[in-house]
This record gives sequence, C-alpha cells and structure tokens, in this order.
Amino acid sequence: MASTNYLLSIVQHKCPRCRQGDLFIHSNPYAFKGVLLMPTNCAVCGQKTELETGFYFGTGYVSYALSIAFTVATFIAWYVFFGFGLEDYRVFYWLGTNILLLFLIQPYMMRLSRTIWLSFFVSYDPNCLLKKI
Repeated sequence: MASTNYLLSIVQHKCPRCRQGDLFIHSNPYAFKGVLLMPTNCAVCGQKTELETGFYFGTGYVSYALSIAFTVATFIAWYVFFGFGLEDYRVFYWLGTNILLLFLIQPYMMRLSRTIWLSFFVSYDPNCLLKKI
C-alpha cells in the first residue's frame, strides 16, 4: 500500500487524488524524449491528468518559485560553508555553481511543478478506489 503522505506523494510524482498512481509514463526524469509524457488518466483511480486544454501553462509560476527557493537555499549553504567576501570572487563561484545545478535539476523541477500544480486543483479522496469498483 502506498503512502498517503501529501509531500511524499508529490516528491514521488503520484496522483493527487489516490496518491498511488504514477503521473508520468517514464519514471526517469532524465529520459529526455519523454520527460513530460503523462497518461491521459491515472491507472489506479482514473483521475484525468490534464483537466483542460493548456492546464499546465500555470506550472511556470510554480517552477519559478521552486527555482527561487533553490537559489536562496544554495546561497545560504554557500555562505555558511564558504562565506562571501569583497576581496575575492566567491560570489561568482556560487553563481556559476547555482546555474549549473539549476540546469541539472531542470527535468526533475519541471515534473515537480506539474505534480504540485495538479495537486492544487485535485484533492485527495481516500475513498476514490472504492468508487471506481
């Protein structure tokens, strides 16, 4: 039985309604040909994954917020471990490292944005499996 924890289901890209079905066809976010391929309906509960045409245009806002949070987190981590000074270029090393890390996690971030966006509009229903039968 899968976990019904909200945050865990988002990180694992599970259906927000049943929190068991996979939202993406390929489990690997770095399979670039199918990074955003989603089934039409959840295989477990039958929930539609695209509620209307152009539904996922709003994920840009979520992705932007996640990118800002990631950038702030790397800034704080860099400051704690390495510090910043006016006499050297450590801030530019952080900036280059942050850009590289954002580039590397972008496929996962796009999927996470879609999962979060869908969970804003589809609520958890613990009895949805009973209704399907």
